[in-house]
Amino acid sequence: MDCCVCTSMPLILRPPRNSICGACYEGARTIITMINNLETQKTKPNSTNNGSSPASRRNSSKTLDDCIRIWSEQMEIFNEQKEDLGFLRGIVAAFKEQIHTDILVKPGSHGLPIPAHKFVLATRSEIFKNMLECDECKAAPNNQTITIPDLNHEELSSLLEFLYSGTLPEQTIGRDVYALSRAADKYAIPHLLRYCERYLLSSLNTSNALETLEIADTCSNQALKETTLEFLVKNIEHVVTSPRFEAFVHRNPHLTVQLVSRAFANGSK
Repeated sequence: MDCCVCTSMPLILRPPRNSICGACYEGARTIITMINNLETQKTKPNSTNNGSSPASRRNSSKTLDDCIRIWSEQMEIFNEQKEDLGFLRGIVAAFKEQIHTDILVKPGSHGLPIPAHKFVLATRSEIFKNMLECDECKAAPNNQTITIPDLNHEELSSLLEFLYSGTLPEQTIGRDVYALSRAADKYAIPHLLRYCERYLLSSLNTSNALETLEIADTCSNQALKETTLEFLVKNIEHVVTSPRFEAFVHRNPHLTVQLVSRAFANGSK
């Protein structure tokens, strides 16, 4: 069937001019449904007070013109947020270029300290804020030092980079994700904890699932733990024959019991 939307024919040659193919029809319905869902999510907190019913919300479905208008508005908001983000990234430059730093953050194992800014540490972590508000820190001169004994120099550098920028290169998060997860949990940095969780879920495989289960248990991340346990149960034959499994058993007898019990129950079913 000739389609008035996707055909390459001139308008005057389309018989009839208002016909539309199945692909364009389904595409238009999908766009309208997506915009309706977006609008519903935006008004969801007030849905209990406005007396609207599902039927009335269906009657307020958008046309394609509405969708284009709403999408344009969303793009304007997105571009404004990009500008705001670019403006805020000035503090990343302050960290990398060590502009007016006022504290040294020292890693464990006698690593070299890294210059940073107190206000960034205090605003990103309630634990760091409490550390900096102690009487000893308040009385100390500029360029005082605090120590993060859980991290080596590379891991500490990654942590500070995230505190300033809110993101990390793929190679960096892949290298330090376990150490950063523990640090995020210990120093109360929920944004970093969620960031690490998303990476761990996206990269879950048989070679790292045991370590992921350990970190999920350490950080009391129940959602990550459940997902990882299910993955391990599905791949139990590969897991128990891996060289890492024996060391995992010695380190985590309670997790081993949970894993084996779940695998046994799943096999029984």
